[in-house]
Amino acid sequence: MSNFNFAKKFAADKLVEKALDYVKKDPENNFLKILNLADKLASRDKNHRQIEVIREQYKKNDIIKDYLKKLDDIHPNYIEGLLMNFFVNSALLGLPYQQKKSEELGFGIPWAILMDPTSACNLNCEGCWAGKYDKSDTLGFDTMDRIIEEAKELGIYFIIFSGGEPTVYPRLLELVEKHPDVGFMMYTNGTLIDDEMADKMVELGNITPAISLEGFKEQTDQRRGEGVFDKIMETMDRLRERGIVFGTSLTATRENVYDLFETDEFYDMLIEKGVAYSWIFHYMPIGKDPNLDMMLTPEQRAFMADRINELRSNKPLFSIDFWNDGTYSGGCIAGGRRYFHINATGDVEPCAFVHFSTDNIKDISLKEALNNPLFKEYQKRQPFNDNSLRPCPIIDNNPALREIVKESGAEPTHEGAEDVVSEEVGKDLEELAERWEEKSRPIHEKRVSDD
Repeated sequence: MSNFNFAKKFAADKLVEKALDYVKKDPENNFLKILNLADKLASRDKNHRQIEVIREQYKKNDIIKDYLKKLDDIHPNYIEGLLMNFFVNSALLGLPYQQKKSEELGFGIPWAILMDPTSACNLNCEGCWAGKYDKSDTLGFDTMDRIIEEAKELGIYFIIFSGGEPTVYPRLLELVEKHPDVGFMMYTNGTLIDDEMADKMVELGNITPAISLEGFKEQTDQRRGEGVFDKIMETMDRLRERGIVFGTSLTATRENVYDLFETDEFYDMLIEKGVAYSWIFHYMPIGKDPNLDMMLTPEQRAFMADRINELRSNKPLFSIDFWNDGTYSGGCIAGGRRYFHINATGDVEPCAFVHFSTDNIKDISLKEALNNPLFKEYQKRQPFNDNSLRPCPIIDNNPALREIVKESGAEPTHEGAEDVVSEEVGKDLEELAERWEEKSRPIHEKRVSDD
């Protein structure tokens, strides 16, 4: 089995096979045995501590048992493919190897790479973060294949696709098939995943779609177009019936935040549809027609900080709020620290929202790209704030972003990208950040003291 190759380099493959056998037969009753095997595979003290925390939580909190019951609905190909690649190749074994290579090379090695096969899209969503990219841009099969090969040499076994719309790219699943030892995720609007594509995904077993939603039908169709919500619901049914692991990508705005999170209704709908995880984004004032009035207020952001924790503790739907979870991630994860972005032109950007670059991946190796001056300026400042709920250089620490761009000599990657570091926009963002500081500081201090 080719997706065991990486594991064999670093651990006894029999332990991995035994853990997978436990997962297939009876994951709920075998969970503690699986943790014991994971503990043997782990090579870092941090991993051992995390496993111990999970072990204790399993004994106290029934929500983990609810997660385990969902494994019965996953197709066996996804247990051998995605779960193996994500938890073993990418996490347990990949992270310590990345750390080793980072020390050896003298620059940061991230855990994941986000790249855009194409900037083309079949929708035209209001406020899209990628809306200003040229729709004719494409990264190319050979370039992406080369990036993935070079990534594996550095211990990076988790690749994320975005765009544009990645399912528009005709050879996407061919690329996934070529790398069965890698875990893939794609941010997608979900409207183009038909029966044929879903069947191919099951056959491969190592790619998971994160489908973008703004809420129920009214909120989603308002931003994404009439009829999109119904198509997404059909796609979710198609994926669930096949046992495909899939999630959602939710963008919280000033208009929809309470519709998404105030009651259990929306989360319960996602769980019923078979959603396994949810990535939560805050609207960023960038890209196509940026609108600061769509940004969350400090009061709304504080509401989310408490509410997402509550939902995580009570609902079998794994969720990450990338901004309000800065306490757990150690601040901003971008700029090559834990991930970075390659757009469809090949520009190497710190993240999906910071559209500046000093280098193009088409001209250099992945190692050279990770050692670029923009990332160096990022990493020397991370974390950007001692308040862990202010991790972001765009909305929480805009002066730092302006300084990084200036010091690195980075150039905007599309027309209008520079607006986010302009004096006018920067002033408004700083005022909002100061108001957020007042609201978030007590939350930060409570979380730190609880830890």
